[in-house]
Amino acid sequence: MALPVLSSSGVKFRRVLAHFPQELSLAFAYGSGVFRQAGASAGHGENNMLDFVFAVDDSVTWHMMNLLKNRSHYSFLKLFGPKQISSIQSYGAGIYYNTLVPCNGRMIKYGVISTDTLIDDLLHWKTLYVAGRLQKPVKILTQNENSKLQAALVSNLKSAVTAAFLMLPESFSEEDLYMQIAGLSYSGDFRMVIGEDRSKVQNIVKPNVPHFQKLYSNILQDCPQVVYKHHLGRLEIDKSPEGQFTQLMALPRTLQQKITYLVDPPGKNRDVEEILLQVAHDPDCGFVVHQGISGIVRSSSIVQSAKTILTAGAKKSVTYSMKKLYKMTKGWLRKTS
Repeated sequence: MALPVLSSSGVKFRRVLAHFPQELSLAFAYGSGVFRQAGASAGHGENNMLDFVFAVDDSVTWHMMNLLKNRSHYSFLKLFGPKQISSIQSYGAGIYYNTLVPCNGRMIKYGVISTDTLIDDLLHWKTLYVAGRLQKPVKILTQNENSKLQAALVSNLKSAVTAAFLMLPESFSEEDLYMQIAGLSYSGDFRMVIGEDRSKVQNIVKPNVPHFQKLYSNILQDCPQVVYKHHLGRLEIDKSPEGQFTQLMALPRTLQQKITYLVDPPGKNRDVEEILLQVAHDPDCGFVVHQGISGIVRSSSIVQSAKTILTAGAKKSVTYSMKKLYKMTKGWLRKTS
């Protein structure tokens, strides 16, 4: 099954990619500079920073080539060379961001992640950082023929649906599902308290339901645990303990481990299957899953944000943080007006 990518890249994205070394296994653009968000004024997206992620097979070589082409993009860390930059990249969510970079008349931010680290996050939700971005609509700009990566991209979407099912009631709308999916990677993210618009998830989903449908329709059609009642516009899932146990067993490994840690008292050392069976019978099953996801996101978001001070430099870090606080304040004022 191929990933239903939103691949109409547009000229402006291709022009940006042309500035970088082309040894990319995957490149995509995401965020409010790419997809319209609720509450944004007409043409506002044209002024937003463009966000990119580049997956590369060899981080050291890629940074070496990029330092030759785009040395000014890097903070003082450029003085330490590509090996040290790649080493810093490996901390936290495993991605290295250069931010507030002027390119073709726009400000851009781009993150570099190794292909292996990306595949690991997609399959196991080790940090749910880049995997979380790929659970929402993105514009795929280039993708090579790496079959492991392609399979991992699809696996990530299936895992997102499974986790959302566990946190939803028996009957829900399609928009409810996409709201739950879009919120996965923000659960536990401290930036949702300081520096992000708290209505971000709703703003992402409401104008982009057709894009979410393109991403998830095949998975929902092939899922034996969901019934889509078209005449009611509702989906129904199996919320029996047996149904929930099947879903829990299909979750990514890191999330299963987080749930086990939350539920199993220290010293009992029961196996994962036994603990997940207990959770499946728990009326608070969805809450336990949510807490597990929050634990993954919280730790990776804190380390990644701390890393930004190094990768962006002090001046850019302050500027970027002020932009985030401005967006949060605007969102708060919209809700109170």
